[in-house]
Amino acid sequence: MANTDMHVDVAIVGAGTAGLNAMKEVQLAGKSFVLIDHGPLGTTCARVGCMPSKAVLHAGAVWQGYTLPAIGRGDAIKHEISANDLWSKAQQTRTMLYSGLADRTRASAGDRLLMGHAQFVSPDAIEVDGQRIHAQAFVIATGSTPVLPAFLDRVKDRVLTTDSVFDLDVLPETIGIIGLGAIGLEIGLALARLGVRVIAADKQQQAGGISDPEISKRVLQRFGREKGLTMWLGTDISVQPSEDGVSVSISNGVTTEKVEWLLAAMGRKPNLAGLRLDLAGIDLNESGRPAVDPHTTRSGQSAIYFAGDVAGIRPLLHEAADEGLIAGWNTARHGQTTAFHRRVPFAIVFSDPDIAAIGVPFHELDPDHTIIGAAFGQTNGRSRVMGAEENLVRIYADANSGELRGAAVFASHGEHIAYLLAWAIQRGETAASLLEMPFYHPTVEEMVQAALFDIVKQQGKPHICPVGLRPMKHRA
Repeated sequence: MANTDMHVDVAIVGAGTAGLNAMKEVQLAGKSFVLIDHGPLGTTCARVGCMPSKAVLHAGAVWQGYTLPAIGRGDAIKHEISANDLWSKAQQTRTMLYSGLADRTRASAGDRLLMGHAQFVSPDAIEVDGQRIHAQAFVIATGSTPVLPAFLDRVKDRVLTTDSVFDLDVLPETIGIIGLGAIGLEIGLALARLGVRVIAADKQQQAGGISDPEISKRVLQRFGREKGLTMWLGTDISVQPSEDGVSVSISNGVTTEKVEWLLAAMGRKPNLAGLRLDLAGIDLNESGRPAVDPHTTRSGQSAIYFAGDVAGIRPLLHEAADEGLIAGWNTARHGQTTAFHRRVPFAIVFSDPDIAAIGVPFHELDPDHTIIGAAFGQTNGRSRVMGAEENLVRIYADANSGELRGAAVFASHGEHIAYLLAWAIQRGETAASLLEMPFYHPTVEEMVQAALFDIVKQQGKPHICPVGLRPMKHRA
């Protein structure tokens, strides 16, 4: 592209999941656009998020399969590969995923892809390394970056983030993790299962970001027994440099561990630095974020739409994809903004057993108008066969109508249960109506059926026929 002023209908800043979905909608609308990214290409999910963490979790599961004691013997199963070989394989999978995506991005955008750093110079123009671009509307999809608190500065040479941990050439013998949300827990479990000694800490009393107290209790019981993983919960920690590593201490100083590396998994913040949103007329709140309508992705009455992690609405890939579609649709039709329904929220921690939160979270429920139906692995045949008696499903329903509001899950193969419940909640199912669906035996999904029966039982309403069956209206 020549270094002259450019005029387009839509300028999209950021070629991640949200930006690429926005571009798709703008292309379908036949509007002119430019896609801007400072590199490297490839989404957060593919490069440093959900996909590499799942690759490492898979590596950990494979390694456990190699090293578990053989049935009836005390020795380990012989193998010809090492944990580091599996780590390298996970890295190769990561490279394959994000490099393939980068190639597809170049092919899709063609000469509309502009590599460089963007900043606003006015509400209707941005500059990319000196080139000015005028647009009728803008999509900002610049993603996020890991949070690095100031107290880590003293050991910064030994601090990793989720953006850098997957670049380690070899597995360390020890690692500390600060933050036991979804990503911190997944990486901690994956590394522990690959033989790394993991010390993980969090100010919160729960792990995996789950607020349901009964689910949280089972999570801590199960992962508290995980070999190689030590969890310090509900406490502050301090860090000090030490020879070839970091000394990590609980705030009272009584317990100290030395680790080679420290992984900061304390969340992510929006990538807004350098955009000069002030010159575009966009104000930031006390948290340093712009006000964004989640149903339009538009900021106020401006021509600027925020999508993906940078919007800070629901920082998950499938939500970023939706926000990109919304932003692309609306920027292609700027001046005729459409508000869209958002899908039922749900999040999954692929921790094996999986943790999932679907719909309205426990801490937002009205206890006076909510029934909670529960199902336990101890009474589910498939769970017992798998030795997964700690499985637990809790479904939240309106006490009067029985309409499903949300759920929390801790179960082997829990990702599949989360899907079923998310679809059911979005469809407006009640406990009774969902019980009309078929359930197969023996499956972990039968726990959903058991929890629904529990809800119906607690409602205590009379029924004209057995719950889950419908009488035929006419019979010849």
